[in-house]
Amino acid sequence: MFRLNLPTYEIKIAQQGNKQLIFDILRRKYVALTPEEWVRQHFVHYLIDHKGYPAGLLGNEIELSVGEKHLRCDSVLYNKVTQPQMIIEYKAPTIKLQQKTFDQISAYNLLLKVDYLIVSNGMQHICCRMDYENQKYCFLEDIPDYQNL
Repeated sequence: MFRLNLPTYEIKIAQQGNKQLIFDILRRKYVALTPEEWVRQHFVHYLIDHKGYPAGLLGNEIELSVGEKHLRCDSVLYNKVTQPQMIIEYKAPTIKLQQKTFDQISAYNLLLKVDYLIVSNGMQHICCRMDYENQKYCFLEDIPDYQNL
């Protein structure tokens, strides 16, 4: 897999036939090891281990429904009263973060109306705070620590 611009952690890899799996601590199961999943697992561990995010308030692969259309957020952080507070979208390290990525996460945010949006390909991480009053994104220099949200 790829070397990322994220701290390493104790990775649990398993083999199932000819497929490699990686353990997802939030879903508490092994999932297919794809480049995007590699980024997700590193980023989730970064948030928990280095930024103080409670694992119990994070969820992976959160499904949203709009009429007959089903969308899936890569990760969502909830606040203490279980309202969505942050959406995180992951891309493979080889995928350049572009406006298209923000369009995707913005579509999810039309439903959830969170305070923060993050996109990461494991190499580059872009975080913004929503300013609903002025209808704009405020890009942040770093991912905020949980206590500063």
